[in-house]
Amino acid sequence: MKETFDVAIIGAGPAGISAACTLADAGIKTIVIERGEYPGAKNVSGGVLYGHNLAEILPDYTERKCPIERNIVEMRIWYLSKEAGYSIGYRDSIFTGDRKYNAFTVGRAKFDRWFAEQAHKKGALVVPSTTVADLLRDGNGTVTGVVTSRVDGEVRARVTLLANGINSPLAAVTGYRAEPKPEQIALAVKETIELPAEVIEQRFGVSAGNGVTTEILGEMTGGMSGVAVIYTNRDTLSLSIGANLAELAKNKLKPYDMIESFKQHPMVAPLIADGQPREYIAHWLAEGGYDAMPKLYGDGYLIAGDSAMLFNALHREGNNLAMASGKMAAETIIEALNKNDCSRRGLSAYGERMAESFVIKDMKKYRRFGSFLYQHNELYTQLPRLASFAAREMLTVNGVSKKQKQKLIMKEIRSKTSLFKLLRLLWRGWRSVK
Repeated sequence: MKETFDVAIIGAGPAGISAACTLADAGIKTIVIERGEYPGAKNVSGGVLYGHNLAEILPDYTERKCPIERNIVEMRIWYLSKEAGYSIGYRDSIFTGDRKYNAFTVGRAKFDRWFAEQAHKKGALVVPSTTVADLLRDGNGTVTGVVTSRVDGEVRARVTLLANGINSPLAAVTGYRAEPKPEQIALAVKETIELPAEVIEQRFGVSAGNGVTTEILGEMTGGMSGVAVIYTNRDTLSLSIGANLAELAKNKLKPYDMIESFKQHPMVAPLIADGQPREYIAHWLAEGGYDAMPKLYGDGYLIAGDSAMLFNALHREGNNLAMASGKMAAETIIEALNKNDCSRRGLSAYGERMAESFVIKDMKKYRRFGSFLYQHNELYTQLPRLASFAAREMLTVNGVSKKQKQKLIMKEIRSKTSLFKLLRLLWRGWRSVK
């Protein structure tokens, strides 16, 4: 495969394909190298995408028959103890009208394959089942292409875009990004459960084609920093739960035990009753935040998506950051090629674009949020228990006055924590997201 391209992209995920589409539109000779059997082969479960970012790449994505599972009309947040929990939600008719497809669920195996097909139709070459083993460099250290697993597998390129995810063997070999520390990573497991579409619609109170996302915090992660989610797809539910990798190792807890316990929670079990398991996977999430990001560009290369640790831990956003960074990387490459300057200096506009975008602004805003969660395990132990105790007492009608119940609740809270600790926790939480 000794060929020469203008751009070599490593990884056919949202970041890589967004860049490929943008480059192909500009007539740039582009190759996308994907180690999976096909784009999306390693992403077999459901996820949330955002129409705004996809429309910037493919304005006619609905006409191109994007494999949308459900348009999201309601976002819910749960806070759970082991046997109970709080639920708040927001539903708005605008998400079925003017802002339809603001957010929607997809099956990544289907979506990534479809997305790569759009890049191919525009002129990009997508090569699956191919691993990039190393980067090619000239005598000055400038990246000049990649070495693949194929026979005669050198691919020369004027610019290389690294978009091959957080779990990257290439990063360990080349050092383009420091190996993430265990406390900067979450290990999540996902299970896809099959249910008839009409059953999903009944249980979540939505009409055909619409759906709900549920983001969950609390005691279900066994006292570790972590979250869970439930996403509605057309005829499946995607359940996911994850926790900080360092804490998983320290506590010797198994992720598959966590998801089995999660499925038995009284707020979850009725939603998945009579469902049939279809898929089960595990994956890493980049939760190191802004301070864990590598340098985004260098001589002959740029980094986008999960490879750049772009993940908003609070809002569980990653795909939109990937697509936006891939597009900005491609725009920078086009300018650099036109100026015939693919050096660090010639690609520096990528850093400027990113700094001015919502991507880096959000990463900076929430840079302390991950460490806040990691440092306060009471969010996953004492507080959900106390919150459930308070609600249980106030909602139980047993002849005891509400004033007496309030005294009982305050006594229980004081026995487990203090007002000063609660105020300090609120202050630190606010500081982590302000």
